[in-house]
Amino acid sequence: MSTSTTGQALTLSDVITPHLPYLRRYARALTGAQQSGDAYAASTLEAILADPSCFDAQSAGGKVALFKVFHTLWSSSGQPVLEADEGPRARALQHLSSLTANTREALLLNTVEAFSVGEVALIMDLSESEAAGLIQLARDEMQQSVSGKIMIIEDEAIIAMDLEGICSMMGHEVTGIARTRKAAVKLGLEEKPDLILADIQLADNSSGIDAVADLLEELGDVPVIFITAFPERLLTGERHEPAFMIAKPYVPDQVISAISQAMFFASTDTLTS
Repeated sequence: MSTSTTGQALTLSDVITPHLPYLRRYARALTGAQQSGDAYAASTLEAILADPSCFDAQSAGGKVALFKVFHTLWSSSGQPVLEADEGPRARALQHLSSLTANTREALLLNTVEAFSVGEVALIMDLSESEAAGLIQLARDEMQQSVSGKIMIIEDEAIIAMDLEGICSMMGHEVTGIARTRKAAVKLGLEEKPDLILADIQLADNSSGIDAVADLLEELGDVPVIFITAFPERLLTGERHEPAFMIAKPYVPDQVISAISQAMFFASTDTLTS
């Protein structure tokens, strides 16, 4: 299959490859883990290779077409989530199963992946009014479901204050804000958070990823949302990677959606592949 733009022929790989990191991010958010999310992304590619006609990039656009194929597979498999025998993860998954069908998918597509309501409708094979209704219902259900203590690792004061305001608006308690790796570890050990929001690059050139690794070694199973201006650098599929991530610059809905998702799954975001 090929398509044409500005007089140049594009291969199927050319059209799909730029969108793969975001499909993996979305799939991981739905399943709560790198391994299962990447398996769904791989199945999507296999389906397209087996039947290129299912990938209608010319009428829908490459990213919309890719996500539409994914959703066809996701829906046909019954939209499963991972099973867990016990602990906070099991309780979170039990709660997820009680949500109205398709609401999480619609919300993630709209807020995290930045698809318009019309594009969400196309991807999920719905009318625009149905898609809009699912997005609003998801917001209502998820914001009312879980509250807890959130720790923020962010060296930019304005962004840190904005994140703190969003967390408080959602009904969560912010345990504190750390600007360096050392301060983050100290803060996290003083009062264990239920969730960590972490920037990648910190004030003293230390790493938010390293700060999170230090904390998880001491605290155990705590969900983490990474914030970065370069999400593609963390979505290569080559190492343990975040299931929950916000790209800078963000909008409040993206933060709200990511926090709600992470609280639901209540598990470490850098899961074993």
